[in-house]
Amino acid sequence: MHRRLFPRTLALAALVAAAATAGAPSATAESPTPAATRLNATIDAILADSRLAGAQASVVVKDAATGETVYHRNGDRRLVPASNTKLLTSAAALELLGPGHRFSTEVRSTGSRRAGLVSGNLYLRGGGDPTMLAADYDALAAQVAAEGVRVVTGNLVADDTRYDDTRLGPDWTWDDEPYYYAAQVSALTVAPDTDYDAGTVIVHAAPGASAGARPVVTTTPATGYLKIDNRAQTVADGETSISFERAHGSNTVVVTGQIALGDQPESDWVTVWEPTGYAADVFRAALRKHGVRVLGRTVLGQATPEEAAEVTRHESMPLAKLMVPFLKLSNNGHAEVLTKEIGRVLTGAGTWSAGLAAISEYVADAGMDTGTLRQRDGSGLSRRNLIPADEFVDLLTAVRAEPWFDTWYAALPVAGDPDRFVGGTLRSRMRGTPAAGNVHAKTGSLTGVSGLSGYVTDADGRVLAFSILLNNYLASSVKGLEDQIAIALASYTEKGVTAARVAPPTAPDAPRAPEGRECSWVKPVAC
Repeated sequence: MHRRLFPRTLALAALVAAAATAGAPSATAESPTPAATRLNATIDAILADSRLAGAQASVVVKDAATGETVYHRNGDRRLVPASNTKLLTSAAALELLGPGHRFSTEVRSTGSRRAGLVSGNLYLRGGGDPTMLAADYDALAAQVAAEGVRVVTGNLVADDTRYDDTRLGPDWTWDDEPYYYAAQVSALTVAPDTDYDAGTVIVHAAPGASAGARPVVTTTPATGYLKIDNRAQTVADGETSISFERAHGSNTVVVTGQIALGDQPESDWVTVWEPTGYAADVFRAALRKHGVRVLGRTVLGQATPEEAAEVTRHESMPLAKLMVPFLKLSNNGHAEVLTKEIGRVLTGAGTWSAGLAAISEYVADAGMDTGTLRQRDGSGLSRRNLIPADEFVDLLTAVRAEPWFDTWYAALPVAGDPDRFVGGTLRSRMRGTPAAGNVHAKTGSLTGVSGLSGYVTDADGRVLAFSILLNNYLASSVKGLEDQIAIALASYTEKGVTAARVAPPTAPDAPRAPEGRECSWVKPVAC
């Protein structure tokens, strides 16, 4: 692994060079310009908001080209970063795996093949692909049939051994486990739609034929892996209120509440218990549909023999393309799969510990002081993650020199852009302000935790790297304060600035995301 100059070293070199050339005066810690003084006062005023009373706030802003500090408040304080953690994971994945990295899902067989009969086992070998849809398993099954296979005398073996069998991240809270943002991690899994929340099923409830009837409950994809305990009712009128809850340790989903006649179906994303079995169930059903009979049982977690012959395979989209749903929609599952994939590719161990060690080595090489931080998972769902804003800004500054930077920058959410796969988790924020279409940044949300770290171009065309971390507040949301800071940075100029221009801007509070979640503007949760 090659070594880079630390951002602090780069910044010092840039400042020395600037001092040796004639030009416009610049602000220093000893003699800030009037504009810089007013910007600092503006951000100070935003952080004095009563919603942050008794909370912790850390804000760092630097010129991304020179490393010059524009604003600094508690930058060395270790705070919980929530999904800002994905900045480390995604950057390390692009560097260590490469933008062209793909995940392979293979179908292999043992024994002899003759006249449509496989006298052995059929292996479904997972390569970690978090984007595998039911349609992809169907295509694999269709290809198995096209190869002339009609009967398999042995078992269907679901091989998820590329990664270990630790399904849930370290320190994740137990009550998050049924929800889509805390799905179990497996090298063999299924995503229900193109948000690619692997290891989840979308459960739908539509009104029954008449009042008093049970709602009609279906799933996407259709699967027998879940059992539905339907306790809900259809009512003639009244407010629809349907709840879907999967019991811990099982795949029974209890449906309760009521739905009014004539109302649209209610839906929610529910995690499955043991996603390897879910993938095997979907694939086995697809084989049956295409006329391939497996006489044996389904076996989970057994490795594919090296001598097994390949029947067919599916290749995922390249990592560069996966970055879009990963970062735009803040997909926790993608972060954890990439962490284990990094460990597998670099060390042969598809584990959290191996992946996190490699991520730490990369970000240290990029200029982060890893002695000042702790990363416990890939996504930021763990509350034991602690990362100072200073270190985020150092990373944001350093990666601008990477060959994959343009891909990564484009994958960050863009403030105010209504397209889900452009604006992402910033889609509804900072609209109609100088920050709209300008701020590219990663959001972060847990109860009492909020973060926004990324880039903004100021009114003079200067790219600023910034990190805002807010912890331990009691208000329902402080997203509006982050937005005010970002708008102030987008409006900042050294040319003809007035106090009115940098007065604390008004920005509505972003909707509150539930614990662990970030708004994706499609899932039926209160975001």
